[in-house]
Amino acid sequence: MEEKLLEEIPSLDLADFRSGDPERKARFVQQLGEAYQNIGFVALKNHGLTDEQTAALYNDVKAFFALPDDAKQRYENPELAGQRGYISKGKEHAKGRNTGDLKEFFHVGQEVDDATDPIGKEYPANIWPAEVPTFQQSTFTTYRTLEAAGKDVLRAIALYLNLPENYFDDKVRNGNSILRPIHYFPIENPDEVPSDAVRAAEHGDINLITLLMGASADGLQVKRRDGKWIPITALPDQIVVNVGDMLQRLTNGVLKSTIHRVVNPPREKMNSSRFSVPFFMHPRSEMSLAALESCVTPDNPKKEADITAGEFLNERLIELGLKKK
Repeated sequence: MEEKLLEEIPSLDLADFRSGDPERKARFVQQLGEAYQNIGFVALKNHGLTDEQTAALYNDVKAFFALPDDAKQRYENPELAGQRGYISKGKEHAKGRNTGDLKEFFHVGQEVDDATDPIGKEYPANIWPAEVPTFQQSTFTTYRTLEAAGKDVLRAIALYLNLPENYFDDKVRNGNSILRPIHYFPIENPDEVPSDAVRAAEHGDINLITLLMGASADGLQVKRRDGKWIPITALPDQIVVNVGDMLQRLTNGVLKSTIHRVVNPPREKMNSSRFSVPFFMHPRSEMSLAALESCVTPDNPKKEADITAGEFLNERLIELGLKKK
C-alpha cells in the first residue's frame, strides 16, 4: 500500500468501526491504517453530525463573520495567543513564512465538567459573541460530536499499531482540542494583497488528528510523496480526517502528517467567501510524544527527541506567529 501513489484520498465509513461486527471493524482499522501510512488523509462518513446540526453551525458561523470588523475584534484577546475567541485577518501564517494567510477564524476550546480534573485550570474560558446567541450551542454541539468521532478514529489507530484499543482514551480525556470555524474572506481587489498571500499556505497540523468540515468546496490540496499536489474533495456527508504532527512524532513517522494547503480560487472568484470548520484534536498537555517502542526499528531509527504535547504546542504557536517568545 505504501508504495502506491493515490490520485484521491480513500473514503471510509465510521459506521463500520462502530457496528459491533468484528469483520467490518477489522477492515476499517486496516484501511484507515494503510491510508495513514500512505497519504495521511481519509474522507469519513457517518461521523455523527446531522444535516440539521451542520446547517445550524454554518448559519451561526456565517452570521458571526458577517459582523463588522470592529464588532468581531471585541472578541479578540491577544493575551490568549489565539487559543480562544476571534483571530483577525492575516494574523496567522504558516511555519517558515511571514506573509499572513487570507483568513480570519474563531476558536472554541475544551470545557472541563469534572471539577476533580486539574487540567481545567490550564484552559482559558471560552468567549461567546453576544450578537449570535445560538453560536455557543451550535459550535459546542459540533465540538462534542467531532470529539466523539475523533476518539473512535484514535481507537482504530491504536488497534492498527497493535496497542490496546483504549490506549488514547485517558490521553485525550479533557484534551486541549480546538474547534476552528474559518472564513476565507472575499478579496475585492486581488492586486491589493501580497503576491505570495494565499488562503492557507502549505503546512502540517500540530495536533494528533484533524477532523475537517467543509472540504467539499474547492481549494484544499494535499502534497503526495512524489511532490504532486492532489485535490482533496469530500462529499457533503463526509468530513476529512488527517494525521497531525503529534501523531507522526509519536509513531516515529510510521503514520504521515502530510503537508496540505488551501489555494486561492481563480482571480474572478476571489470576491467570494469560503468557510470550513476543522476540529483539531489535541491530547492533554502532559502526554509524552516520545516515539512508541514498536515504531522504532533498525530500518526506522528514532527521529525526534522526547517532548510533551504541551511543550510541542507551545513551540508551534510561536512559529505560527500566534504567541510571542
